[in-house]
Amino acid sequence: MTQALKSQRRSRFGAWPWIGPAILMILVVVVWPAFEMARTSFQNVDMTGTNKGWAGIRNYQTLLRNPDLHGVLIRTIIWVFGVVLVTTLVSLPIAQLLNSNFPGRKVVRWATIVPWAASVVMTATAWKWILDGFYGVMNNVFIDLHLIKEPVDWLGTPKQAFLWLMIVGVFVSIPFTSFVILAGLSTIPHDILEAAKVDGASGWAAYRTIIFPLLRPSLMVAAVINLINVFNSFPIIWVMTTGGPGYETDTTTTLAYKISFRDQDIGQSASMATVNFLIILVFIIAFLKVSKWREQSE
Repeated sequence: MTQALKSQRRSRFGAWPWIGPAILMILVVVVWPAFEMARTSFQNVDMTGTNKGWAGIRNYQTLLRNPDLHGVLIRTIIWVFGVVLVTTLVSLPIAQLLNSNFPGRKVVRWATIVPWAASVVMTATAWKWILDGFYGVMNNVFIDLHLIKEPVDWLGTPKQAFLWLMIVGVFVSIPFTSFVILAGLSTIPHDILEAAKVDGASGWAAYRTIIFPLLRPSLMVAAVINLINVFNSFPIIWVMTTGGPGYETDTTTTLAYKISFRDQDIGQSASMATVNFLIILVFIIAFLKVSKWREQSE
């Protein structure tokens, strides 16, 4: 009788004892701070953090009047989609290489994952010293190769600095993307490829007509996750340039930080953070849609 009662209780509560703690953590760590952030964006908060009442959409109006916002939005679009696109294009041949049989393949796979597994702050700091205009390794290498005649301050001008930020962003993103694509390659049946060879298809034709279409679900998942990661990538920009000179290499993520801690405008910063959160929600919804589409295609 006791066993039957226990079984009834388990069926009554279902999976709640297992997923309850996770849901509680999400509510406390994600939902509640997001709600407070959105609420703060409609409040009049002074430099000391004192709430002086309802401000309506005034903070958003101030944000839209920010002279640096337009340039930051354009750079954010270039930053996110540029890094993700280049990362995907570079990761495709790398994943194909890692999927091949060659001596030392396991070691190469381990080495490939290092930039992703290492701390982003550590990686960004290393690149900052490499690109230093006075004693950076990059200048020594380029001078020895006779590519430049004198040391260059690679992070000294906005366009050049932003280009190097994107290169580092690609460098950090390649390992994850390559392994997602590699996982997709490992699921492709060898029988299909062997049949294509028997039919006389070249390697490029087999890749274009068979492998690449079957990789689309993996590519979509990798792209959406990279969009989220790159959009939220604060350490690379902050460590290497702090968004400078001025606001010339800022994205919306670093701009929100500057508005809050440098300009001491809590309301405008909360508005910027709320906009960023809504953009992330769009990416998450896209990821869920892609995941659902992948399950249906399988």
